[in-house]
Amino acid sequence: MGLHPLEFSESYLDSPAFREKIKAHEAELDKTGRFIKELYKDGKNLINATKQLSMAQKKFAQCLGEFKFEYIGDAKTDDEKCIDESLQEFSSFLRNLEDQRDLMTRNITETLMKPLEKFRKEHLGSAKEERKRYEKETEKYYSSLEKLLNISAKKKEPQLQEADMSVEVTRQHFQESSLEYVCKLQEIQERKKFECVEPMLAFFQTVFTFYHQGYELAKDFDHYKKALQINIQNTRSRFEGARSEVYELMKRIKESPQEYRQTSPISSEGYLYVQEKRPPPFGSSWVKRYCTFVKEQKILHMKTFDQRSGGKLGETESVTIKSCVRKTTDTLDRRFCLDIEITDRPFTVLTVQALSEDDYRFWMHAMGGKESMQYLNRTHSRERGIDAQLDDVGISFVKNSINAIETRGINDQGLYRVVGVNSKVQKLLSLMIDEKSNEIDLAASEDWDVKTITSALKLYLRSLPEPLMTYKLYKEFIIPAKSATPESRVQAIHCLVHKLPERNRLVLSLITKHLANVAAHSKQNLMTVANLGVVFGPTLMRPQEDTVAAIMDLKFQNIVVEILIEQHEKIFGHAPSSSPSLETTHLFASTRQSKRLSRQNRPLAVYNPQVLDIQTVSPSSESPALVNDETSVGSSESVSSQSSNASGTPPEKSKNHHPTISTSLPESTGICTATASWMNSASITPEKPGSAGTEKNKPEESVTLMKAKAVYPCEAEHDSELSFQVGAIFHDVTLSREPGWLEGVLEGKRGLIPENYVQIL
Repeated sequence: MGLHPLEFSESYLDSPAFREKIKAHEAELDKTGRFIKELYKDGKNLINATKQLSMAQKKFAQCLGEFKFEYIGDAKTDDEKCIDESLQEFSSFLRNLEDQRDLMTRNITETLMKPLEKFRKEHLGSAKEERKRYEKETEKYYSSLEKLLNISAKKKEPQLQEADMSVEVTRQHFQESSLEYVCKLQEIQERKKFECVEPMLAFFQTVFTFYHQGYELAKDFDHYKKALQINIQNTRSRFEGARSEVYELMKRIKESPQEYRQTSPISSEGYLYVQEKRPPPFGSSWVKRYCTFVKEQKILHMKTFDQRSGGKLGETESVTIKSCVRKTTDTLDRRFCLDIEITDRPFTVLTVQALSEDDYRFWMHAMGGKESMQYLNRTHSRERGIDAQLDDVGISFVKNSINAIETRGINDQGLYRVVGVNSKVQKLLSLMIDEKSNEIDLAASEDWDVKTITSALKLYLRSLPEPLMTYKLYKEFIIPAKSATPESRVQAIHCLVHKLPERNRLVLSLITKHLANVAAHSKQNLMTVANLGVVFGPTLMRPQEDTVAAIMDLKFQNIVVEILIEQHEKIFGHAPSSSPSLETTHLFASTRQSKRLSRQNRPLAVYNPQVLDIQTVSPSSESPALVNDETSVGSSESVSSQSSNASGTPPEKSKNHHPTISTSLPESTGICTATASWMNSASITPEKPGSAGTEKNKPEESVTLMKAKAVYPCEAEHDSELSFQVGAIFHDVTLSREPGWLEGVLEGKRGLIPENYVQIL
């Protein structure tokens, strides 16, 4: 049973039972006070701990945001750019989360701590004051009553009446105090039920609101996470390919170090010990110097440098060499020495010592000494035992292999990644490029398994005297992969492909069409466009020099091959209309970059799910009618010509398209589905940027005009752009020639609209 109710009538009787009831009520209030006091203390500790956690998280976020990856080479792939920006995205995510935590902490203080403390001080405190008053009146009344009862009956009547009246007044005050105290006790007992629980309800509401905000952030982050996982996987695959090439190069250098000693055709470099003569009786000393000999000017630059002294650089001395001869041990008791005659110091001979006999011959050859050395010319055919040529026999082998692979093994897992036995591969290729015995139908023959055929095809391409995409055009193919926008990359590579010799272009078309077919079956064979790019990047193109710097460009070779696979029909279907200006395209894209960077701060919807929803559509599940006419079916993981959005800002405008778009996507995918259908339905000639609203620049061909709704606010940065708020409706919306932008009419004005800021209606 709970506490007994306190009847007002009992205040007049003031019985022992009534007093026991009051004590029970007082004990309960004391317990409530201690509970609230302890809860308040724990709440303070909780808030302080939360603040400490928030500070640590913010410091962690700051550390993430301030760090940037350095990369090897002169450019980064789109995947690497997204990975570089990921730390800033993680930092932004954590800061956003901690802002919500700070808000939660402030709300806990306002909704829990202050109300509880107020109840404890105001209500429980007032009950204590009433208790003191009640006890004081009790003491006063019973003391006066005892005095009254002890007065002698012989006192005069007036004195007795005065004493009776005094006790009566004290009794009234006591009873009033008792009634008020009883009322206060019962009021607080009832009030505490909601005064204590309501702040707790608000506390949990605040906590769950914070967790819900975290859940919303996590949902937005999930789209970014999926895109970043693709970037990481692509980068890891390219790393594996580059690493194997680096180890192969290191192995070859270990086997023939002198063959790879010369790193530049115009100069020779290395360490030499230079004899420095001193006046008698000090003799001479030998000083190690790093020397660079420029062949055309015959100038030798000598720089003092000793790794043991902390790597401090000394002064550089330069001399012009007239001749170089071997220093015999008869005149100097040291090996590997050369005497160098100096032009600008007549009758002066500089004596230097090489590090070994091979090193001595290297310098003699470089400086044109009398003992020269013939260096073996390196061939870039890794398989020197195969005499592969790009002739009719070779082309016939390529067609035969492709037919066999597509007939027998198009769905084999790891196609082209799983290699055959080397001896069998060599035997098959030797057999097939032999004019006397190359009429074997590999599709019908069971003597050769699929992995042997794929390995033989790759070996044939690697063994050609010159790669299929030629040494001459190698750097030109790499340039757009390093700099331009996705659309201009396709245009540039389209033009370059048609500069290749006819046979090269024919075989390249056969290979890339076949690889597009392989990628279309990626659900079964697991070979996406990105995976095929890793395999065939160094197979179809490679630089003439054999250096680590060249190997670092493998990732860009992969991107070029990805574009050739994805855009096969466009690139090989017809000749390009004109040559693109990469520099102009790159600069134009940079002017629009500021638009993306200025739109980073918006509420919870930080990451756009459109790109991921589209990218996860399987090409193999599409009907031909749903595939963009200008693209070949390809991997959802390729980010070469259609890069996935991996930033926390709205997705980059030039990266929202994908070669295969399903019409079954939900309406939330918005602009991407619509733009793909426009691209398939008609050829659009939109207005030029900067001339919005003019009649002469409207689309020349008939297209279905669409309506769109703004889902994010935007402030124009150029006259050709439109400013708008969330909910704005655009009419007559079409694609713009500027990648990632639309054109539409708002309030009578026509202008550019970022396509990732609107949703098609």
